[in-house]
Amino acid sequence: MRHDLASLMPAPKSLGRAFKSWRLDKAPSPQHTFPSTSIPGMAFALLASVPPVFGLYTSFFPVLIYSLLGTGRHLSTGTFAILSLMTGSAVERLVPEPLVGNLSGTEKEQLDAQRVGVAAAVAFGSGALMLGMFVLQLGVLSTFLSEPVVKALTSGVALHVLVSQLPSLLGLSLPRQIGCFSLFKTLAAVLTALPRSSLAELTISALSLALLVPVKELNVRFRDRLPTPIPGEVVMVLLASVLCFTSSLDTRYHVQIVGLLPGGFPQPLLPNLAELPRILADSLPIALVTFAVSASLASIYADKYSYTIDSNQELLAHGASNLISSLFSCFPNSATLATTSLLVDAGGKTQLAGLFSCIVVLSVLLWLGPFFYYLPKAVLACINISSMRQMFFQMQELPQLWHISRVDFAVWMVTWVAVVTLNVDLGLAVGVVFSMMTVVCRTQRVQCLALGQAEGTELYRPLRGSHKLLQVPGLCILSYPTPLYFGTRGQFRRNLEWHLGLGEGEKETSKPDGPTVAVAEPVRVVVLDFSAVTFADAAGAREVVQLASRCRDARIHLLLAQCNASVLGTLTRAGLLDRVTPDQLFVSVQDAAAYALGSLVRGSSTRSESREALGCGK
Repeated sequence: MRHDLASLMPAPKSLGRAFKSWRLDKAPSPQHTFPSTSIPGMAFALLASVPPVFGLYTSFFPVLIYSLLGTGRHLSTGTFAILSLMTGSAVERLVPEPLVGNLSGTEKEQLDAQRVGVAAAVAFGSGALMLGMFVLQLGVLSTFLSEPVVKALTSGVALHVLVSQLPSLLGLSLPRQIGCFSLFKTLAAVLTALPRSSLAELTISALSLALLVPVKELNVRFRDRLPTPIPGEVVMVLLASVLCFTSSLDTRYHVQIVGLLPGGFPQPLLPNLAELPRILADSLPIALVTFAVSASLASIYADKYSYTIDSNQELLAHGASNLISSLFSCFPNSATLATTSLLVDAGGKTQLAGLFSCIVVLSVLLWLGPFFYYLPKAVLACINISSMRQMFFQMQELPQLWHISRVDFAVWMVTWVAVVTLNVDLGLAVGVVFSMMTVVCRTQRVQCLALGQAEGTELYRPLRGSHKLLQVPGLCILSYPTPLYFGTRGQFRRNLEWHLGLGEGEKETSKPDGPTVAVAEPVRVVVLDFSAVTFADAAGAREVVQLASRCRDARIHLLLAQCNASVLGTLTRAGLLDRVTPDQLFVSVQDAAAYALGSLVRGSSTRSESREALGCGK
């Protein structure tokens, strides 16, 4: 029992080692943890359509839980732009902004409470789904979100974040657009309402971006030279708050401010379970994105610092993190790229860095909340936009991706266009489906490769593109480098018909690979190299059995080489051993080729004796 508990909570071991070797000068300083946790937390709360203080809650509770259960030592969890935007879409759909413009204080509190309840229910649902995936040990699902899909998703979401923050930058009170084409609907609404923009908030936004963007660029370009990153967010928050307070911008120019941040923590409250059926369609993609992004980021740092990540344990950690934190009114959370990178650069090497960030957030919740009262929301919108810098720059990798793989380039572009034109959920679904389709299509276009022996060795290489390989007349060695299933059985049949001259394939089908080669004599022995056939289904197995029958009828000796146990078991259950004998199965192509050569020699001797006997008879 103790061993099982330790396996479910691996982090305390690394935390214990960290405490033993801990030194004060190696701890992440507040100037790192404050701008990387507290300020983005409040900013991303706006994307989730909930009050800023709930972003602080989401920057506190999930970090504590992941520190106990997670295997990513360098991972920083909390609010994430993609999840916040997806959550905001669900919140706006289920609890839309009333058409009446000016709400009373009580009505605004009721609206916020309903939206917080929906956001917490989405976190509860996504956490429950990830825990269910952990029970079923479905950590392998993270592999279905390929790198082009994830990068196109994040780049498309960055554009959504930029457009969604335009009303806050311009001081416009516009209802949030949801559903398909929401990005274009938002742009149209902003352009229509542009004459009503607030000059004060537009000025604040321009000055904020003029400070934040160059500071971000300086921090990236001179990362190795700077002793510590320049805390641009902290400076901007202080300047904007002081300016708003001294100039009374909130009362004179109606600048929207953060307002009072409630001190302490919310009371634990179970989300409204009646909402779960309504938010299931939103919780599932959020759970998949949470796990895929977090597992990918954890693997990057695990490879860099030479330790291992348990993908199923990550399901447990993030599932419990979302489910438990939802009881404290938190919205969905995951690992965050920018915060993780910042804490690692600051010297964080274990989950201890996450605990330091929790202390900073705790101080904000308990003591520093009043200092954010006059912070303009336009500044938070600018922080959201500036934090997307790295995601926007991912498009610079497209020329290199085109050079490496045009299929992956197509996956990137299709996913990005779908995310931008439709919405994040549908765009992700389109990207995953299209990515899987490219894999299926590529398996169907694979050709059988004719093999020849490299001179002076026992190695067999593809004949295509090489003229120094030996071929034995009457012997055909073929390699089929793809799984054999219902989607590839037709291609498999056509390839074998051409190479072996079976049926009408010899006359009507062009050669699948390489130039036309004149066949000196008919094929008498064929060796099938199945080393690259990773699996076979019932349809593929029956195709092999039918091939064995046709080869026997055509007096072609069929040999099977290097077939793995799983594929051989499927072939056996399909009735292969009723068509061939165990002597026709070999563990390597070399053994099968040696047996085939012997068979051809014996066959030639038998035919010579027969011709001599016929000559004597005459």
